[in-house]
Amino acid sequence: MAHWMLRLKACFGSNVYTEVPDGGWGWIVAVAFFLVEVFTYGVIKTFGIFLKDLIIDFDESNSRVSWIISICVFVMTFTAPLSSVLSNRFGFQLVVMFGGFLISLGTILTAFTTSINQMYVTMGIVTGLGYCLTFLPTVTILSQYFSKRRSLVTAMASTGESVAIFAFAPAFTALKNCIGWRYTLVVIGTLQSTIIISGALLRPIVIKPKTSPTGSDQKIPEDQLQSSISSGDSGVQSLDKMKQGLESVKVQDEAEPLQVPQNQQDNRMQGKNKLLDLTVLKEGSFLCYSAFGLFATLGFFAPQLYVVDLSASMGTERDKAAYMLSTMAVAEIFGRLSIGWVLSWGRVRKVFVLLGCVSLMCLVLVLFTLVREFWGLAVCCVLYGFLLGNIASTHIPMLAEDDVIGIERMPLAVGVYVCIQSFAGLAGPPLGGVLVDITQNYSSAFFSCAAGMGLGAVFLGLVRPANTGRLCMRRDKVEKVSEVMPEEFLEVDILTNPDIKS
Repeated sequence: MAHWMLRLKACFGSNVYTEVPDGGWGWIVAVAFFLVEVFTYGVIKTFGIFLKDLIIDFDESNSRVSWIISICVFVMTFTAPLSSVLSNRFGFQLVVMFGGFLISLGTILTAFTTSINQMYVTMGIVTGLGYCLTFLPTVTILSQYFSKRRSLVTAMASTGESVAIFAFAPAFTALKNCIGWRYTLVVIGTLQSTIIISGALLRPIVIKPKTSPTGSDQKIPEDQLQSSISSGDSGVQSLDKMKQGLESVKVQDEAEPLQVPQNQQDNRMQGKNKLLDLTVLKEGSFLCYSAFGLFATLGFFAPQLYVVDLSASMGTERDKAAYMLSTMAVAEIFGRLSIGWVLSWGRVRKVFVLLGCVSLMCLVLVLFTLVREFWGLAVCCVLYGFLLGNIASTHIPMLAEDDVIGIERMPLAVGVYVCIQSFAGLAGPPLGGVLVDITQNYSSAFFSCAAGMGLGAVFLGLVRPANTGRLCMRRDKVEKVSEVMPEEFLEVDILTNPDIKS
């Protein structure tokens, strides 16, 4: 039995590398992320095929039925900090597997509900929480397995959402016509259990530093190495601190013990046991990037919700207008792949590339309100889908870039970022609906999205200046330097380091 336990740990335990592999087991993680995208966002965005059946069977209004998805998306994003806390406490594998179980359970239970209020609980809360526990941990660990290829691989894996939209809508519609919407949901819930297997493949990554060229033969005890690897902690775990600790013990045997101040010990323990990094809210670059995510999210809902009605109001047949959504999905696939290829060049700062895509998205949303014919609207759908693929596949992995918070702090801060986004996701669709009801014109919803996307572009443009200290003086950085360096060195550092200058 013990032999099989050791083999199981070897298969599903941590992977040890001397540096970020940019491949290796990361390709398996990429496949797992593709499947998670398929059975999370892919299912959410195709749930609309059941709306008409729910309205008829439960004799409910369109708005009450639409709240099922609104609650699901809000729970998925608002509880993102919980996902970060659980992942950093129990590891990615267990959290994603439990999330997959909740998704499958919630979808199957939805098939046996007898009212819309029950669906608010099963599909909205249970399944929404499962979506939260699966998506963020998977994209976080995928970012840790790659460095130079991070943007390209993440973009390729994220195409699972677009592929699912393109394939699931006709497939589930045909299945629903054969066996009914209830049994179709049972089939979908069974398929979503695939996420449990995907979660088991998310092996944590451990970076073991290379041997020092000075020829030091100090080795890490085998039992400590095994305990570090099998601890289940998520993220990139550096063993360099362990080696330094062993060296310090050796020195202390020969010299007088080093007294560490109590406040420094407390800070170290807090950093070690921290499950959620709220200190990022003090950083200007993260605040600007979070404001970008908040306002840009307002521009993600109007085309999918209103493009068919907007096209129909121009005289296009509704069956023909429905192809606009398929056009968006195909263009989004190409957008996700192309942005990953461009960012892999490394010639331009990635945050500037994202800024260009957001600015163009704002112009396309305005263009939706100006066209007056089918083909003009089709071109807008292609451009919107392409740019949506650019932005959707990069805005969360962009947190790993040094211009925002860096890869080391991403596992702790990603939940805070997505939680801030959730408020725009909850308020966006009702805001657009109110504007349409007041103006009796679907173009007004596109104007509100363009305004939100424009504000997002402004805040995204401030991320880099805030990170370098050019937006405002970062006094905390100067104070920290002054505490550990003599005044003469501080003066030289201020002269040579433009980031510390006021």
